[in-house]
Amino acid sequence: MMSKSIFFWGILLFGVSLMAQEGEVINHIFEGNEQASAELFDEAEMAYRRALSKAPEKPEALYNLGNTHFQEQDFDEAKQRFFQTQKFAENKSSKHHAFHNLGNVFMKQKDYAKAVEAFKNALRNNSEDEETRYNYALAKEMLEKEQQNQDQNDQQDQNDQDDQKDQDNKDDNKDENKEGDKDKDSGKEDEDKEGDEGEDEEDKKDDGDQEKDKQPEQGDSEKEQPSKPRQTELSPEQVKSLLEAMSNQEKKVQDKVNAEKVQGIPIRGQKDW
Repeated sequence: MMSKSIFFWGILLFGVSLMAQEGEVINHIFEGNEQASAELFDEAEMAYRRALSKAPEKPEALYNLGNTHFQEQDFDEAKQRFFQTQKFAENKSSKHHAFHNLGNVFMKQKDYAKAVEAFKNALRNNSEDEETRYNYALAKEMLEKEQQNQDQNDQQDQNDQDDQKDQDNKDDNKDENKEGDKDKDSGKEDEDKEGDEGEDEEDKKDDGDQEKDKQPEQGDSEKEQPSKPRQTELSPEQVKSLLEAMSNQEKKVQDKVNAEKVQGIPIRGQKDW
């Protein structure tokens, strides 16, 4: 059984060891801060990493290493370190600083939606920080402009698609009309061709009929030509009798015409109103 004195010395040695290790971590952080102030960011990064090798969850080392990455514009690494800082932070002040700088990283990356959330979390831990409030308002304004531009771009893309669709439909209709005109022209040409063929057939038929009319009938050449009538002389008595008959006939016709003239043309009745 371990005696109380041995247990006491064990605790004391462990405490001394922790203090020594803590001292080394603090020394590395102090060294890193000196290098960062001189803008020797590579040396500062190495010092902070030595501190984290002994205390991986040390918020001060994580935070300062994140700032070094930010100065080097290595925003992905900086974002990771600030996120770790707020995770292991022991007080609201540390969380506030971590979220504030995390919002700055998102602003640099033009991820305004995440920047708004980061600054909002920073204000939850310190609502009176004017710089954080300003960055939060700026991030919201940039996000609204981005959304407006996106809506306009989406509307423009939709309009372009609609215009392209209308143009495609017009082109299709134009092609269809051309095909229809071709079919009409083809049909008209066929009709004209058929009409011409019909006219040719009629012309041929007429020419055939004319040729047929021109050709003498079979046997006409063989028929005998009629003989001229023989002239006969009338006696004076026959001439007198013929003249009297013609005079009597002319008189009958004249009497009939006069009778018709007496009757006249009938008058049409007047219209009633």
